[in-house]
Amino acid sequence: MEMTVQLTIDCSDPQRMVTFWVEALGYVVEPPPGGHATWRAYWAALGVPEAELPAGAGDIPESIIDPAGHGPRVWFQQVPEPKVAKNRWHFDLKAGGGRDVPLDVRTQRVKATVERLVKAGATVLRIKDEPETGLYAAAMQDPEGNEFDVV
Repeated sequence: MEMTVQLTIDCSDPQRMVTFWVEALGYVVEPPPGGHATWRAYWAALGVPEAELPAGAGDIPESIIDPAGHGPRVWFQQVPEPKVAKNRWHFDLKAGGGRDVPLDVRTQRVKATVERLVKAGATVLRIKDEPETGLYAAAMQDPEGNEFDVV
C-alpha cells in the first residue's frame, strides 16, 4: 500500500499563508487537478455536496507542493478560531548546509534566508549565535504566528 503525507495547517488566511510558505520552502502553488479552474470546481465535479464546503473553500489556492516531488503537500485549512498557543511542531529550514559547512558560511546563509523571509512577512523571535558550539540559527514566526527555525 502506498502512503503519502500531507501537512495540514489551520489558519485564518490561506492565501497569505500560501504566499509566505511558497517563498519560505521554495514550493509552488498546487494547481487544481484535471484542468478544473478551481479546487471547488474539482470537488463539485466529484460530487462533494455544497453543504460540506465552507464559503470560499477551494476558490483560491490553499495548497502548495514541492516542485521536485520530494516534500509533503501542505494544505492551509481556513478555520474560524484564532491560534491561541504555541504549536507543538515546527519547520526547521536547513538553509545553512549542515555542520560540514564552515560556521561563517552557514551564518551568512542563515542571515540571508532570515532577511528574505522577514521581507515576505516573517518575524524574528530570537537569534542563537553560539560560536563556541558551532551554532547560528534563528527562531522565527510566519505571518500567523507559527514558529519555525532557520538553521
